[in-house]
Amino acid sequence: MRKAILLYLLIIGTTSLGLLTVLHFGRQQPLPGYTETYKAAQLIHDHELTSKVTLRDAVQQRLVENATDPLSRFFLQLFVVIAVSYAVGWLFTRCGQPAVVGEMMAGVLLGPSLFGWVAPGVFQYVFAASSLEPLHLLSQVGVCLFMFAVGMEMDWAELREKVSAALLISHASIAIPSLLGAGMACLLYQRLAQPGAPFVPFALFVAISMSITAFPVLVRILQDRGLLKTSLGRIASACAAIGDVTAWGLLAFVVAFARSANFASAIVCLSFVLVFVLVMFVAVKPNIPRWLGKEALAQPKPSRGVLAVVIAIVLASALCTQLLGIRALFGSFVAGLIMPAGGGFRGKLGVRIENISSVLLLPVFFAFSGLRTEVGLLHDHADWLICLLIIAVATIGKLGGSSLTARLTGIGWRESLQLGALMNTRGLMELIALNLGYELHILSQRVFSMLVLMALVTTIMTGPLLTLFGRRREQFAVSV
Repeated sequence: MRKAILLYLLIIGTTSLGLLTVLHFGRQQPLPGYTETYKAAQLIHDHELTSKVTLRDAVQQRLVENATDPLSRFFLQLFVVIAVSYAVGWLFTRCGQPAVVGEMMAGVLLGPSLFGWVAPGVFQYVFAASSLEPLHLLSQVGVCLFMFAVGMEMDWAELREKVSAALLISHASIAIPSLLGAGMACLLYQRLAQPGAPFVPFALFVAISMSITAFPVLVRILQDRGLLKTSLGRIASACAAIGDVTAWGLLAFVVAFARSANFASAIVCLSFVLVFVLVMFVAVKPNIPRWLGKEALAQPKPSRGVLAVVIAIVLASALCTQLLGIRALFGSFVAGLIMPAGGGFRGKLGVRIENISSVLLLPVFFAFSGLRTEVGLLHDHADWLICLLIIAVATIGKLGGSSLTARLTGIGWRESLQLGALMNTRGLMELIALNLGYELHILSQRVFSMLVLMALVTTIMTGPLLTLFGRRREQFAVSV
């Protein structure tokens, strides 16, 4: 041991002395490409600067430079977003709300509505406009992975069992609020549309925002309350699943129409999308088990190779729809729909995808949505009255339309009202649609903020309304 220590000191000491010697003599050489006169003047200038700068100033300057580095700023943004999202999500779970609702609220709190109002200087440093592009790209990756997970949650066997009642209720829950939303758009267009935005895309985006149901949030509410395997839970999840597929199809049309020069080009774009969907279901879906291997599908945990193939399919699908002009998230959703369901593969894969998206990526999307939401823009009584009117119309259309249609199918009034309350849940799906409208310059920041508040309020009220309507729950009048 003693011999090893002596040998270590000899080697390190000798090499250190040699390195210092080389550096000392190397400093005497003139700078490449410069004369001796220039070198002498530069050394005198550097010495004067060094003598004037204290150690404290030098350290402070270095810390400021490191703090303004893009990577440092990005890590700070992620830390703030994840910490605040987790804290607010935990508080909401203690109040009986799903954590995702708290994360949505955290996004609004981190925006100019609260953080930017309370500490504008700190807000501008953390979320400087010039530093938001990496955050935006990461949020889009999170949305794509989330939509992939949503697609995998679709249970086709259960949908087939309840297709008649679920199809009627879900499409009525889209048609009725869409009509009311289009009527609202007529009143809001001149006051709240983005300058230069055509009326038809504006009206369609408002209509879609009124009619969307957040299928994943609805399922989590049913799970938390132990209702998922009940008759109410089965019919609600089936309605939400069919409604989601329909709403995203309609939204794809709206996006294609908004980005096209005319109706004919939108139809051509959608024709290509239909070809893409057919290829995914007819050519890709049957071959996925062969590409992954049947043994790999049956494993308790997906291997790295399986995850690589799945991610490649998601990325390729997202790229196709992005190139077709209807955004990458639609391709990710279709990729989730075609994943194999045998052996619980979707569930095993979904756990890993959700662990990534729910902890890191989705809070980033909520925060980015919150940065676009500025409650301070609603600066007069008229704006707040319009916001309350939007919430009321959205609730009447979705809750009322779903409940009335469910009652007409033979479901009891209490279960119909509970189903309407569940279908009124908008959550993250609403934010995705609103962000598309904002990025396409259809929705102004004011109406965007109003619709975000509507999404939050209608999602938060789901739990209390479900409890209120279920106090004396009856059995379904007929078997659905």
